[in-house]
Amino acid sequence: MGKVTIKDVAREAGVSISTVSNALNNVDVLNPETKSHVLNVAKRMNYVPNLNGKQLKTGKTKMLGFFTTSVSGPYFYTLVESMARECDRLGYGLNVFVTRDKQVIMSNILGRRVDGVIIYEELRIDDEDVSMMMKEKIKAVFLDRFLENETMGSVIFDSFVAGYEATKYLISLGHKKIAYISGVDTMFDSVQRRDGYLEALREHQLLVDEDYVLQGYFEEEGTYNAVKSFLHMHPDKLPDAFLAGNDLSAIGCIRALKSHGFDVPADISVVGFDDIDIAQYFTPPLTTVRNQIARQGVLAIDHLVRMIQKKEQGKKQKLAGELVVRGSSQVKIQRNDLGQE
Repeated sequence: MGKVTIKDVAREAGVSISTVSNALNNVDVLNPETKSHVLNVAKRMNYVPNLNGKQLKTGKTKMLGFFTTSVSGPYFYTLVESMARECDRLGYGLNVFVTRDKQVIMSNILGRRVDGVIIYEELRIDDEDVSMMMKEKIKAVFLDRFLENETMGSVIFDSFVAGYEATKYLISLGHKKIAYISGVDTMFDSVQRRDGYLEALREHQLLVDEDYVLQGYFEEEGTYNAVKSFLHMHPDKLPDAFLAGNDLSAIGCIRALKSHGFDVPADISVVGFDDIDIAQYFTPPLTTVRNQIARQGVLAIDHLVRMIQKKEQGKKQKLAGELVVRGSSQVKIQRNDLGQE
């Protein structure tokens, strides 16, 4: 037997095609007995709705799209998992598009393959793309990029304040020579955290040394190599502390310091960002700024669905970080016996 159609169900149930359609789409015009009878027949016959036909009729796919250049690492694992769970709760599916190809991204967005989109900032959607999306009334939520109009909103982790507060915490421990391990210079989070770090140094009239800004690309190995290279090239400029752009960078930094015989935190304090699962189990446990990653995912999905349902317009939402003090940072030890501060 071929695929069961809506006509087959109507014939078997002894009702019209429109009655079957109303029952399947939960249109409130049927008496409960008729609706129950039709649904039981459809179930018995293993009827599968034609989603493409339904999409053409309603203009809805019941799918949301997440566009990003990567899903590797604990940040994206937590983010995607939380978004998928919230989609499921709200009756939507989630398509994840991993690509750097702008044409692929825009054709999927403008082609309405999904009802709404969540865009990770690193994709570099420019002002012209945003204007095009606005013209087409595409519903979109941007992560880590400020946008607010009728059809677009954003969910932001306040990385500037987090970078500023983390640096102030290290200064409060007596650290004066603080290095920063940057992520990717084109990324909002990376730039904002670095700017917060620099603002705290300037406010406390501490040295801003360009040699103290390393590039770790938010990666453990990239940071490990960057710190090793720094220690080799600048043996006379050892920092009191490192502020790493994320926890993977903090872990890479600690590994590099240990490989050169330094003790963390007795010799050098290290602070990370995000509070990924491994942070509390690493040796030493990481002092870090907790980023509400799962909450960011839930807020993004909820906001997007409410825009799709025309229940609200686009808005900006900010999430604050929370400093979690563990074993990778401590008060600077004064080493007068070694002729040091």
